[in-house]
Amino acid sequence: MTLRVFVTGPAGVGKTTLVERVAREVDRWGYIVGGIITREVRRNGRRVGFRIIALDTGEEGTLASLRGTSHLPGVPFGKYIVHVDELDQVGVSAIRRALVEADLIVIDEIGPMEYKSDEFIHIVGEVLKLEKPLLAVVHRKMLDRFRPLGRLHTLSVENRNREFGTILDEVMKELKGV
Repeated sequence: MTLRVFVTGPAGVGKTTLVERVAREVDRWGYIVGGIITREVRRNGRRVGFRIIALDTGEEGTLASLRGTSHLPGVPFGKYIVHVDELDQVGVSAIRRALVEADLIVIDEIGPMEYKSDEFIHIVGEVLKLEKPLLAVVHRKMLDRFRPLGRLHTLSVENRNREFGTILDEVMKELKGV
C-alpha cells in the first residue's frame, strides 16, 4: 500500500511547520516535492486570513480572508470568505502538477474551508487513487473521512519533534523503496 501520512492536531501546534520541515528534508535528498502549504495571515497579532503557496513555483494566492477585508469574490465560511477561484488557480493547479512531477505530494491542508471547492475535492480524490506518497494536514472535522486511508499522526507540543523524525523516516523509507 502506498504511504499516506495524515497530520492533525490543535491550532498552532506546528502542523504546517512539521510538513514544511519534512518537505525541505525530502527535497534536500534530491526528491521532487510538490503540492501546497497554507499559512495564516496576521495583522497586529490577529488572524485575518490564509494564504496558499505552491511548493514547486512559490506562487501564492489568498485562500480566505475575513469578511469585509478583501475585494476578491468568494464563498462565506464562518467569519471568513473562501476565495475558491484562488484556491483552484494556485492550489489545485499545484497539486495537479504534483500528480505528474513530484515524488512526494504535500497538501496542507485538507479541511472544510478547502472543501468549498469542487475542483479541490476532485484533485484530492485523484491523489488518493495514485500510488504516490502523500503527506497531508487534515482538519479535525475531516478525520473520520481520512483516518482509514493512511497513517494518522496527532501532534502536540510535547511530541511534535519526535513525530517529525518518525514521519520523515516513514517518507524516506517509502521514497527509497526500503
